[in-house]
Amino acid sequence: MPKNIDIPLPDLSGRLTVVTGASDGVGFEIAARLARSGAALVLPVRNRAKGEAAAGRIRERTPDAGIRVLSLDLASLESVTAFTATMVDEGRPIEILIANAGIMTPPTRQLSPDGHELQLATNHLGHFALVAQLLPLLIAGRAHVTSQVSVAADQGAINWDDLDWERSYDAMKAYSSSKIAFGLFATELHRRSDAAGWGLRSNLSHPGVTPTNLLAAQPGMGRPDDTAAVRFIRAMSRRGLLFGTPASAALSAVYAAADPDARGGRMYGPSGFRHLSGPPAEQCLYSRLQNEAEARRVWEMSQRLTGVRVAV
Repeated sequence: MPKNIDIPLPDLSGRLTVVTGASDGVGFEIAARLARSGAALVLPVRNRAKGEAAAGRIRERTPDAGIRVLSLDLASLESVTAFTATMVDEGRPIEILIANAGIMTPPTRQLSPDGHELQLATNHLGHFALVAQLLPLLIAGRAHVTSQVSVAADQGAINWDDLDWERSYDAMKAYSSSKIAFGLFATELHRRSDAAGWGLRSNLSHPGVTPTNLLAAQPGMGRPDDTAAVRFIRAMSRRGLLFGTPASAALSAVYAAADPDARGGRMYGPSGFRHLSGPPAEQCLYSRLQNEAEARRVWEMSQRLTGVRVAV
């Protein structure tokens, strides 16, 4: 697969666009590609210095890019509320939101500031609270909301009996559980928008497999060294074999959020071998994300655990 793969996009000039997890990896490439088409970017990041550095790199590619970097730690509901309050106070409608940020497989069970298992808190609950509290701005902008899931959402199940993994923590199962919950939330958001006439388009994307920091060394998360998996993925990606690059992997979310032909309630991902890499295309929604009763249960669970209720 050529490393310079790209897709056409419409002119996004002036369209307010929020991308979480854009300080590196796939999220950075999502933001950079949208900036090239004129989107006005808000990059909410946990590490402001890293976010400002990413914004500088985007401006090197697109000198006239409009970018704001704001603070947001998705693991902290207090931080989510502070960020959304800033946006709501400003009152500008949001037209694109790509919920891309995430963490993967801390080797030992860790808790968020609110006492939830860290992957559930970051990958799902924080994004739920973010969307719920931004909903008036999203409705005003008739927004396209794209939730980045993972091939891991095609395995495992939500651990309903122990959502915070207090018993028998399994890093990969907890990751899958968080991504299934997040994917079900995205489908339920679209159904509720249709039923209530909110005018939102909520869909899903997944990046395939690509070398990012998800499996790299992260001492603060209890992983002192790169995993063997990420070393293998990097080696294969450099050779253009099997796996994508961060730039190519970004295109599924970019397409899902910005292409006029992308539809709500659908999933988009790489179209190559086993959907590991390649140009974006619509894909069959994973079986675990098709259960409407489970999606409603996720919505209610999310409101309960975050204390954020949808008021519109």
